[in-house]
Amino acid sequence: MNMKSNYGQILYEDQDHKFIWLGADEKEDTGVIMTNQYLIIHKGRGILLDPGGLHLFSRVVSVASRFISLDNIDAIFFSHQDPDVSSGIALWLGVTKAKIYISELWVRFLPHFGLIDTNRIVPVNKPRMALPLGGMDLEILPAHFLHSVGCHCLMDPVSRILFTGDIGAADIRYTGDSLMVEDFESHLPAITGFHKRYMASRKATSRWASMVRRHDPVMLAPQHGRIFQDENVSRFLDWLGSLDCGVDLLDELYGDA
Repeated sequence: MNMKSNYGQILYEDQDHKFIWLGADEKEDTGVIMTNQYLIIHKGRGILLDPGGLHLFSRVVSVASRFISLDNIDAIFFSHQDPDVSSGIALWLGVTKAKIYISELWVRFLPHFGLIDTNRIVPVNKPRMALPLGGMDLEILPAHFLHSVGCHCLMDPVSRILFTGDIGAADIRYTGDSLMVEDFESHLPAITGFHKRYMASRKATSRWASMVRRHDPVMLAPQHGRIFQDENVSRFLDWLGSLDCGVDLLDELYGDA
């Protein structure tokens, strides 16, 4: 499945439902790279997932508008607070009527992204929380300390795609080749360094992996890099759940200091 950066790509589609990757920026060659944005549409109503920072706003608006009117976007989900995820929040509130779903831990930081009116903010404050869309419920699942203290992922029960935020993120640049992870072993160098440093501990990763297995997703769609599907879902969960990371590596990180 090749990446069509300017037009987006439908990952799942039936009569009532779509899960769409909204492309990659070919100019993203410095800083945080290959940031993925996603759009779910159910019966004509839409939700954006981690729509991105200020410099991505015009591109994401353009691609999303190919699939849905901005007036029909009912919600925007932020997996965590990083600027590459949420710094465009004030612009999105200006062009949509959407409610914003984000961890209650980060609501008080949103004014620093230019957001003054918080009436459309829905704080995520439960271990499992329903997010209604077009007559069905998506499920917000906890992903605490992976890597944010208030991180969440979003399960789409129709497509069975799990949006994972930064979990599964890869340090790769856009090349126009496959959107999917095709060879898990060869993909490991792109994900290992990030997960070892940014994920809090094996206790956190193994707890999350066990929870995800119970939901049995067919795809894991991260905010950076390629998507895991089919047997690579279980390969990634096995790898992540047994990874020494974060505080597990304190001796290595501190050295003789």
